[in-house]
Amino acid sequence: MCDPTSGHCDAAGPAPFARGLGEIRAGRRTVLTAAASGLAFSTVAGLEPAALAARASTRKRAYVLVVDGCRPEEIDSGLTPNLLALREGGVHHPRATSMPVMETIPNHTMMMTGVRPDRSGVPANAVYDRALGEIRTLDQPSDLRFPTVIERLNRRGLTTGTVLSKEYLYGIFGERATHRWEPFPIVPISGHAPDDFTMRATLDMIGELDPHLVFVNLGDVDRLGHTDLTGPTTLEAARKLALVNTDRLVGDFVAELKSSGRWEHSIVIVLADHSMDWSYPDRIVSLQGPLSEDPFLADRFVIADNGGADLVYFTGPRSERDKAVRRIRRIASDVPGVLKAWDRRADWLRLGPESGDVVVFCQAGWRFSDPDVYSNPIPGNHGHPATRAIPFFIGGGHRAVTPGKVSPRHARTTDVAPTVGAFFGLKPPRGGYDGKPRL
Repeated sequence: MCDPTSGHCDAAGPAPFARGLGEIRAGRRTVLTAAASGLAFSTVAGLEPAALAARASTRKRAYVLVVDGCRPEEIDSGLTPNLLALREGGVHHPRATSMPVMETIPNHTMMMTGVRPDRSGVPANAVYDRALGEIRTLDQPSDLRFPTVIERLNRRGLTTGTVLSKEYLYGIFGERATHRWEPFPIVPISGHAPDDFTMRATLDMIGELDPHLVFVNLGDVDRLGHTDLTGPTTLEAARKLALVNTDRLVGDFVAELKSSGRWEHSIVIVLADHSMDWSYPDRIVSLQGPLSEDPFLADRFVIADNGGADLVYFTGPRSERDKAVRRIRRIASDVPGVLKAWDRRADWLRLGPESGDVVVFCQAGWRFSDPDVYSNPIPGNHGHPATRAIPFFIGGGHRAVTPGKVSPRHARTTDVAPTVGAFFGLKPPRGGYDGKPRL
């Protein structure tokens, strides 16, 4: 894994910040400073804002705002009037869900590719890298193997921007966007930039560089939800404060689009990558012990813990894999707090070989903590089916948006790229999307 403060990293590659600094020093990209706040954006080397703006004449703009970890019912809580106004004034998809594994990195990559993890190569936040022989975060650009709508718009001559509050999201999307904000300042331990800074960067990027597509991750609701000890009691005090503040910033964003004349040419897609579930300290699932007690499996498996989901990898001979899968599923299913243990090859999962051999989900109100019960101390988690439901709605002033429309269809995170692509007239990628346009 990488140390974001020192830039030291293992064989998987350099830390995102260290890599970015090296690219700037080597001249592969340049830094443009937003005059309003002094925030720095990196962009393709040698391209100035005026030249980039001239590459395409369309006035269409698309903005994707991810309120990380938001639950759909929170939009109706009275805490988020600006988000509610966007939802009620646009196209609302009340049956929306994230996709397995219900974690941040895979669902953000599904948004921008429109395909499931078996095609993108990104099934979870943390995986066991068989080549390296260790568990690592999927935070390298090479981990994402499918072209994103960002790159495809770039090839059409349009410009794109990413404003991603989390270090690992900045890492995996790499140099794909025309303009990128390197999140700063980073909150220790959480690894994310507060929403006030993220939204300031978003508004400055729009005002100075005006990309056709801007992809934004607002991380406060998720990060405060993870550590909110009042969550299991339904108080969720810190999370509610985060919701109020993030909603205020969304209001500032909408106001800027309207005052600048962009609103009538824009769509604004608002969704979450997953929701959140809380557990008490006595509702912890650890599979390391039960699996180690089996003589056939002992010392021949590795677990990548993803909060609400454990990915179990059999490290023994391939010829014994099927037997191992049966034993892992049987043992895991008997552990209190486990909802279901699936053979990774189950058709509906579509997670790909990077996700290991068995995928285990916990029940609502529980969390995984592996390799021991002290490994995951945070009460708020996601990754399991209890965290599938998400808000998903499309606002904006463009005529493609039908005000007040409520769709009965099941929207998914994979639908973002097809929606953006259709809005700009892009054909589907080779092999098609797994998602569908939702306007």
